[in-house]
Amino acid sequence: MVEVDRVPLENVPWQDLDSYEDRNIFQTLPWLNFIMAGHGGEPVIAQITENGRLQGYFTGLKVAKFGIKILGSPFKGWTTGSMGFNLLPGTDRGKVLRATQDFAFRKLNCLYFEMMDRFGTCEDYSHVSQKVSPYRCQELDLTRSEEELWSNMSSKSCRWCIRKAKKIGLTIEEASDEQFADDYYEQLTDVFAKQSLIPTYDLQRVRDLIKFLKPTGNLLLLRVREPTGKCIATGIFPGFHDTGHFWGGASWRKHQNFCPNEFMIWHAMIYWKRKGMKTFNLGGYREYKRKFGVSDVSVPRVICARTSVLVPLRDVALQAWNYTHRFRGHVNMLAKRVLSC
Repeated sequence: MVEVDRVPLENVPWQDLDSYEDRNIFQTLPWLNFIMAGHGGEPVIAQITENGRLQGYFTGLKVAKFGIKILGSPFKGWTTGSMGFNLLPGTDRGKVLRATQDFAFRKLNCLYFEMMDRFGTCEDYSHVSQKVSPYRCQELDLTRSEEELWSNMSSKSCRWCIRKAKKIGLTIEEASDEQFADDYYEQLTDVFAKQSLIPTYDLQRVRDLIKFLKPTGNLLLLRVREPTGKCIATGIFPGFHDTGHFWGGASWRKHQNFCPNEFMIWHAMIYWKRKGMKTFNLGGYREYKRKFGVSDVSVPRVICARTSVLVPLRDVALQAWNYTHRFRGHVNMLAKRVLSC
């Protein structure tokens, strides 16, 4: 019998958890503190046992939305990758999910539970959840040599761009100053403005990420400068255990013909490879990322609700947010045009 029991935060064996082979940065305490800074809630660390034998742990946060108690691991909108379980090899993930549902609904009194599990499959969870959908992301195998990584990138849209950036005289610096968040967010706003949109998170979110992650040594901040010293691109790359991640990147549109983005991502890839990382995750699927030689990966997003009506309501709420966000972006662009006249 599989049992899931919450571990009091003061008793969590963080070092033991961080030693699991499938552990990632989104399950660490600094990242949980980052989520709480923006969304509130409380961390939930649970021990998973089967017939009295330890099988692993679950990591998530309990929050409330419109009065509904939610267990997210993660919840959409947290700018966070897969969390879910850390389990011993061979553990039946379907059984563990069933026990975790019971834990969420009966012990935590939650009505809704959402999870992404990098090492599970949709088949693992399809028979024990109300909705399972594949989240497509893209990864690079950093166990390849630097020469292989270089040759696997597109010759025209990637390698040529990196050579051009170097020829122009672009330079990359690893940043640690407080101004970085402002530089990044100004450029991000410019990127979104191209589509008449606004960023999906605010400047404080970036500041919180740097505040909680930079002291750990698990956050790479890159700034690209053109020959005169002007910052034209920025990137945020967290990494932990065996995986580096592309959390966010931005650049001024008028300087994108200098190819700072390709130059910056190549630098981040090699940085994490030399730190011993085996994988570089570029986040959600985008066609343009193929030029880096990525492989597509499907991660199950699992949704469980104590009341089945909450599942379609979640989808409706997400659609409504997307429409509202687009509307705000268009209004913002219209206001800028009016003021500039």
